[in-house]
Amino acid sequence: MQERLIFLIGSPRSGSTLLARMLGAHPAIFAPAEPHLLTPLAHLGFFETVERAGYDPIISQNAIRELVAQLPGGESDYLDALRAYADRLYAGLLEPSGRTHLLDKTPAYALVLDFLAKLYPKARYVVLTRHPLAIWSSYVESFFDGDFETAHRFNPILERYVPAIARFLRERRVALHPVRYEELVRDPAAQGQALCTFLGLPWEPGIVEYGREPAAGAPARAGLGDPITVARETRPTTRSLAKWARDFAGHPERIAQAQRILASLLDDDLATWGFSRAGIESELAAIDPAARRTRGPALTRYRLERRLLVRLRRNIHQNAFGRLVRRVRRVCDILLR
Repeated sequence: MQERLIFLIGSPRSGSTLLARMLGAHPAIFAPAEPHLLTPLAHLGFFETVERAGYDPIISQNAIRELVAQLPGGESDYLDALRAYADRLYAGLLEPSGRTHLLDKTPAYALVLDFLAKLYPKARYVVLTRHPLAIWSSYVESFFDGDFETAHRFNPILERYVPAIARFLRERRVALHPVRYEELVRDPAAQGQALCTFLGLPWEPGIVEYGREPAAGAPARAGLGDPITVARETRPTTRSLAKWARDFAGHPERIAQAQRILASLLDDDLATWGFSRAGIESELAAIDPAARRTRGPALTRYRLERRLLVRLRRNIHQNAFGRLVRRVRRVCDILLR
């Protein structure tokens, strides 16, 4: 099964939904909604700890480590068992589609890459990077209604994803193919051809016009991923490349936050992503903090829901509605992740 698996690795808001739709337009690739299948397996206690669960994580971690130590093959037997579980579910997704390859695009996998490389060393990995501040701006606008402070308190994604993905790219422990979002949208045909070569598949021009016709075998529901932009387009577009700078204009507090985030990232990690600190600093310096602020996007049902969730997440510690509030918070945490 693993030789038919393609993992698309990228942070949230890096353009992974776009690339998944492009690859899913290939007649050999089935690209279902984000399955989030492997992150729970990574956090059973042997490889990663469980910080919040309905059971004692310390006892569970100790128990699973003792269990693995008693297996004849140790960690190898444990990985075989986890792989058998995942293989069965992956095969169940792939077989009805009639296609030969399955794409798993789950951003959270970027935080368990060591585990993933051990579990599926023969799979193919497509690693997507994008301008870090474009990722951050898109994350704040899409999921936190522009509230950059709450967004960073909840999930400092650049500090989490940039180092993890950079190390994965440098170590190259598995077969991987790096893709820069900016290059993908500027020349999708060339990038698509290179991807097909890496995957051992024939070139399919239809992946560039991914939205022209529904892909055969595509999932009935959109699933997790970009709910706004990608579905409106039929092919990659460069319109989003400069959007982050426009979103920062007139917001000196956002520029200051971006400078703090940038200072926390290592030069080597930024370079591995394809960017230089000096270049990003120059772009930030060119933004007018006193510029007239651009008008926000139209208020849709999706944005209303997000606005409500952000306000609940921001003020939840001040509420005392007992069980209901705890349930609402759990929903907020899942939806804003």
